[in-house]
Amino acid sequence: MGQAQPFRATALIVEDDVMQREMLSLLLEESGYQVIQCESAEAAERVLDKSAGALCLMMTDVQLAGRMTGVELAHVAKDRNPKLDVVVTSGRPLRQPLPDGAKFWAKPWAPLDVLREAELAQLA
Repeated sequence: MGQAQPFRATALIVEDDVMQREMLSLLLEESGYQVIQCESAEAAERVLDKSAGALCLMMTDVQLAGRMTGVELAHVAKDRNPKLDVVVTSGRPLRQPLPDGAKFWAKPWAPLDVLREAELAQLA
């Protein structure tokens, strides 16, 4: 019999900028998260279809590759998992309403904010 693997919280990072996506992923991996990366909302929606209940945290930019925005993705994510901690980020003011419980962070944000949010998401 193999040993049981310890539980690792899972985060979904949706960002079309490779450097931003890698930085977020590294921060979360250092916090003990398993990370799934997507560059488009459409790819993230496929992950949500399969694993929404297993996710603790989703961070998405508003502007993404593909047709769907990060705000639209936030609504899809909250529909699939209302308890999911969702953070939407942008360098521009937000023009669409977010779903209940989702948070907006203006860019630039501090890495400490990501670490704090990761900790809160694991406690929820």
